[in-house]
Amino acid sequence: MKIEVAIIEDHKFFRESVAQLLNSTEEFQTVGTFGSVEEALSKLESVQVILLDINLPGLSGIEGIPFLKKNFPECLIIMLTVYDDSKNIFDAILNGADGYILKRTQPIRLLQSIMDAVDGGCPMTPIIAKEALNLFKNYVPRKSENIENLSNRELEVLKMLVDGLSNDEIAEKLFLSIQTVRNHIRHIYYKLHVHSKSQAVVKALKKGIV
Repeated sequence: MKIEVAIIEDHKFFRESVAQLLNSTEEFQTVGTFGSVEEALSKLESVQVILLDINLPGLSGIEGIPFLKKNFPECLIIMLTVYDDSKNIFDAILNGADGYILKRTQPIRLLQSIMDAVDGGCPMTPIIAKEALNLFKNYVPRKSENIENLSNRELEVLKMLVDGLSNDEIAEKLFLSIQTVRNHIRHIYYKLHVHSKSQAVVKALKKGIV
């Protein structure tokens, strides 16, 4: 079964180009293309992944994340934008974005980023990942004694998430199965009271857990 992707982007040519790219693959299919968050909320029925621009008419992409998450709790939201500044990165991740990719990303990398998100990763363009880590490190307090009852293995996995590793890379480094890694990540979410990898990374850095 193909992964269902929606695109929210106000530039028609770019929107249709991404849709064409997705529909040319065996893994993905486009279930809707929209020029605004409001249009998507009124017309979209179900979706697994949303590619979301930031500068949109009406609600911005960042403002729209909570509304989209409320309507589609299980969907993954990947920002697809030209903005690489720290404020937009920070706001998007804090609002619950599951990834942040620049529009200049090569098509093959964009497709891989969607797969990474579906596999439990938090895809980011390298320059964005570096900016995000530098940004959040500025908010890290002195090392805390409170580590939320995480096991040593969960701390190890969380550290690798902060370093930007995918589930596959974590499994390979720790000699674990993908399912075991996913189980550890699920436990981390529960103990940190978060719902996505990006939120887990933010909380880990802010609380000085890793």
